[in-house]
Amino acid sequence: MYWYSHALTFLFVINILLAIAVVFLERRNVAATWSWLMVLLFIPILGFILYVIFGQNLSRRKLYKWNRRMLERVQTVISEQREQLMDGTLPYIDPMVGQYRDLIYLNVATNDAFLTQDNGVHIFTDGVAKFSDLLMKIEAAESHIHMQYYIVKNDSLGQKVMQALTKKAEQGVIVRFLYDDIGSRSLKDSFFRDFLKAGGQKAAFFPSRIPYLNYRVNYRNHRKLVIIDGQIGYMGGFNVGNEYLGLDPKFGYWRDTHLRLTGSVVRALQSRFILDWNLASETMMELEPYYFPDPKITEEPAQVPMQIVASGPNEAWPHFVYTFLKMIHMAKSRILLQTPYFIPEESMLNALRIAALSGIEVRIMIPQKADHLFVHWASLYYVGELLRAGVKCYLYDQGFLHAKTIVVDGKVASVGTANFDIRSLRLNFETNALMYHAETAKKLENTFWKDMEGCMELTLEEYDKRSLRIRFLESVSKLISPIL
Repeated sequence: MYWYSHALTFLFVINILLAIAVVFLERRNVAATWSWLMVLLFIPILGFILYVIFGQNLSRRKLYKWNRRMLERVQTVISEQREQLMDGTLPYIDPMVGQYRDLIYLNVATNDAFLTQDNGVHIFTDGVAKFSDLLMKIEAAESHIHMQYYIVKNDSLGQKVMQALTKKAEQGVIVRFLYDDIGSRSLKDSFFRDFLKAGGQKAAFFPSRIPYLNYRVNYRNHRKLVIIDGQIGYMGGFNVGNEYLGLDPKFGYWRDTHLRLTGSVVRALQSRFILDWNLASETMMELEPYYFPDPKITEEPAQVPMQIVASGPNEAWPHFVYTFLKMIHMAKSRILLQTPYFIPEESMLNALRIAALSGIEVRIMIPQKADHLFVHWASLYYVGELLRAGVKCYLYDQGFLHAKTIVVDGKVASVGTANFDIRSLRLNFETNALMYHAETAKKLENTFWKDMEGCMELTLEEYDKRSLRIRFLESVSKLISPIL
């Protein structure tokens, strides 16, 4: 028993030291700090293990390394755009874009997200259409294919995509395949055997160094990017698997939003892929001109001003928190938001409240079905907070809603991988496209109105009728929501 008491004392001391570190050393928001303190103090041994696995902070680590020549080039472009934005000399294809100078400057200055205005955009809202188009573009690839997904399944769709990539590798096309080690944890070496034999390259993001234990499990690469020949880019919410084609009986139809992009914006996607690849792979890529050819515009409309905003737990600023807050505060008439998980920070919750109480139309759409119960209950709790301010909420019940879109005033929109939850806002590596284009924004608005036909509106009267059990589950989920 002597060793047992010493072990308990040791664990108690470690617990206290961790609690001190969480409060005084780690740069966390208050909600996350209190959540971890509760875990550490009330479940000491298990809390210690959970903190080691889930609680490490990457915010002060320099993960990405830029090629010096390319970094100087990027910094030159960013510096020029900052000066033009400040002195009002940046030329806009559409004068409307100038209304969002502050939002553009925010992401140029803090995220190196330079504005490009020669871009084409095609919107996908259906998985069958998206992957049919992607496979066709893969077949036509001539020089290189860079593919990155959070979830890749070894099912009929996953095999079809891998067979298409293998065929191109056999033809001499450079093919690189990057996947998240946790999101795609079901993949085996056999899935890549023919692909690697054909000359394809693969890498796993933040892989487990110890079998069945990944101490960076909380920091995942949630991006979904494809770049073909440096001319065509894909990004959005669809992963690779049969369920994203609507073939999973549990979820039914999968409603998501994805983009196919052309123009100079593809260079930003290419840069992001190369940075992620170099972090994950032992085979380093250089930011060579070969990967950044002069753009060929193949989409209509072909003059969509855009910024690609990327964020991760290593960043000094929570880019999507600031971007979404700025978009909400700039709204004059209408905010339409779709997200599968709605766990906003307090500042964002207040911003939406203020918008609604100021007479701005605020509509939020979340799925009726839950793929993560605690997250779903927490989402309902926060929705209830907004219903009292006049926000309208809709529960999509024609399948599963996985789209991550925000449209403001029918003029500016965000589409990408970032959910409206703390995991996307603070923990995951994410990428969104900001589009300053009324025609594109209107298309996304029309999609929202169409989706409403498959929704049930959650009114305040209905929300107040929920059972004591659901109220209890919502309250518990709300308490732990900062670390969900």
